Amino acid sequence: MYAVTPAESVHALDVTALLAPEIGFWVAREHGVALGCVALSRLDADHGELKSMRTRAEARGRGVGRALLAAVLDAARDQGLARVSLETGVEPFFEPARRLYRSHGFVDCLPFAGYREDPLSVFLTLSLDPSLDPSLDPSLDAATDAP
Repeated sequence: MYAVTPAESVHALDVTALLAPEIGFWVAREHGVALGCVALSRLDADHGELKSMRTRAEARGRGVGRALLAAVLDAARDQGLARVSLETGVEPFFEPARRLYRSHGFVDCLPFAGYREDPLSVFLTLSLDPSLDPSLDPSLDAATDAP
C-alpha cells in the first residue's frame, strides 16, 4: 500500500496485528499458492471491519476477491454481526476493490472506529441485518463528497 498511498493514509494491518484474537484471517489458495487474503476484525458485538483484502496481481480477474469477500461476509453473519465496514483508498489502484465492495451492497459512510476524514480514504459499510435501515444511524450517513 505504501507504493500507492502516503504513509499517513495507509491503514493496513501488519502481521502482528493480524494475529490479534479479535481478527479472523482467510487465504484463497490454488495448488498451495496463496492467491489472496482477507481479514475481519470484530469492532464490537454488532460491527466488524474488513481489513487487509488483497489479491495477487496474476490472480486478478479470476473471482478470487469475490470468493474471499463472500466467505468473509458469510463468517460475519455466522458471528452475528449486524454490519461490516471498511476503509479503502481513492486512488485509481483501488477502483476495482471499490467496484467489488459496491457490487456486494456496500455504501458510502462516515469514518468509523477511530478513523478520521481523509481525502485519500473512502469509507463503506454493509448492513447484514435486513431489518436495519442505515439511514437511521447517523454514523452511517452517506458521505456526500465521497467518490
